[in-house]
Amino acid sequence: MKRRRQLSGEETRLWVAIARSARPLKGKTAPEMPPAPEVPAPAPPPPPPPGKARATAVWTAPVLPETPARRTPALPVLHPIERPVRRKIGKGRVALDDRIDLHGQTEAVAHGTLLFFLRGAQARGHRHVLVITGRGASFGSTGTLKRAMPHWFSTPEFRRLVAGFEPAERGHGGEGAFYVRVRRP
Repeated sequence: MKRRRQLSGEETRLWVAIARSARPLKGKTAPEMPPAPEVPAPAPPPPPPPGKARATAVWTAPVLPETPARRTPALPVLHPIERPVRRKIGKGRVALDDRIDLHGQTEAVAHGTLLFFLRGAQARGHRHVLVITGRGASFGSTGTLKRAMPHWFSTPEFRRLVAGFEPAERGHGGEGAFYVRVRRP
């Protein structure tokens, strides 16, 4: 019969912490926390060896006056396109300014193409565009572009271009397309 391995002190403390977070069974009690191990204090540095006393200059960095921390500008927040606006786009009452079809492109090529397209749309003052990714329903396809697009839109380069996005209505591609609201420059 194989003997069970003993838990280390850290493993025991972790197990007890987890076990105490659960409600014990009827008639059982929660385990007690074992005492924390004592951490030895670091040993002081050894004294300099006796012998020639040599003066050594220790260079210390000059103390600079504190300056306010340089803040990086916060990235804009993505807001979903409101349901009434999405329905109006789907019914054609709000016009789409442009569209791009990324079918058949690899993820790397589609990323660059979409970035270039959105920069141009923002420069032209477009507000709503349609991005067609495809559903990925063909044999062997997993819909990589459809899954990757939300991740792309969370990156800083796209956050400066995209104000929000939502899946398109059935008439514009349904699950295989997205309405994208372009951020104003």
